[in-house]
Amino acid sequence: MTILLGVDALDAAEPLMSDIEMYRLGLEASTGGDDGDFDLVTAHKWFNLAAMQGNLEARAYRAELANEMTSEEIAEAQRLAREYLSTHRARPQA
Repeated sequence: MTILLGVDALDAAEPLMSDIEMYRLGLEASTGGDDGDFDLVTAHKWFNLAAMQGNLEARAYRAELANEMTSEEIAEAQRLAREYLSTHRARPQA
């Protein structure tokens, strides 16, 4: 699958969150956070994105969640991760 984006789209894209921020969002979604409603698809998405940035804890949690999810749920989480990546760009190096 190839995604073609114009320069204007990349300039307008929001920066990616850090792997730690994504990991924390995954934890919140997997435990229910403040409201107690957990969402395995969203949790998998955030753990997947954090793992892509090298977060080993997120990688382990993603694998654990995948054992509790259907293949359709995993596919949806992966679609959501791709969607996030298509609308965000890497942060500039300091």
